[in-house]
Amino acid sequence: MEIHIVADADAGAKVVADLFERTVRDAGDSGAVLGLATGSSPVPTYTELIRRHRVEGLSFAACRAFLLDEYVGLPAGHEQSYHAFIRENFVSKVDIEDASVISPNGAATDPAAEAAEYDRRISEAGGVDLQILGIGSNGHIAFNEPGSSLASRTRVVGLTRSTIADNARYFDSPADVPVRAISQGLGTILEARRIVLTASGEGKAAAVAQLAEGAISARWPATVLQTHPAVTVVVDEAAASQLELADYYRHSRALESDIPLSTDR
Repeated sequence: MEIHIVADADAGAKVVADLFERTVRDAGDSGAVLGLATGSSPVPTYTELIRRHRVEGLSFAACRAFLLDEYVGLPAGHEQSYHAFIRENFVSKVDIEDASVISPNGAATDPAAEAAEYDRRISEAGGVDLQILGIGSNGHIAFNEPGSSLASRTRVVGLTRSTIADNARYFDSPADVPVRAISQGLGTILEARRIVLTASGEGKAAAVAQLAEGAISARWPATVLQTHPAVTVVVDEAAASQLELADYYRHSRALESDIPLSTDR
């Protein structure tokens, strides 16, 4: 696991966007399969990728993408659906085909069957080349709440009170927040060939510390990423504030980048 500690979310977005750009360019005309996340954490990265598309000619035309999750009960056209979110914040501003960006159908009459079908579609696409993740304050990734099986597949999940409270800011009333979602499972996420997780703010510090330095446990679902061979974690100083090995991570990145090291440590 590579840990990058950056000054702020904008600096982190450039690191994450570099990984996306490399993945897209390496795939060429065959097209990369991208795993997209919603919520506030990835938005700076999407903003940077939009800039690179418009200013530097980075093309997503050959790409396909899968979303991590969707609220049960919200149709694709609902303004708070993740189908709508990713189009507003990324898809509509680059050249990827709208039909190539796939999300679970939150309005499906049989959500469990929809979840299983979604998992199958990811496999049929050959899997995800690069998956971006955020992390919840309780350590969830996608909607895999504490207690999730570390081998779980895409399924219908119930949301914890803390996650519902965190997401209430996007709705008119806490009572409007869906309490279930279709979410890629931890086992599904781990099948991505490369994973990048980004977080900012002191509210994520405990979860980031467990992710990087804690024991692998269903209590902190994100810790399962320690078992993946290609994970990059990009966090700002506030989110990194509880990392006991922060100085080592900075030292390691400096060596890789040939940045002169301070001699007072």
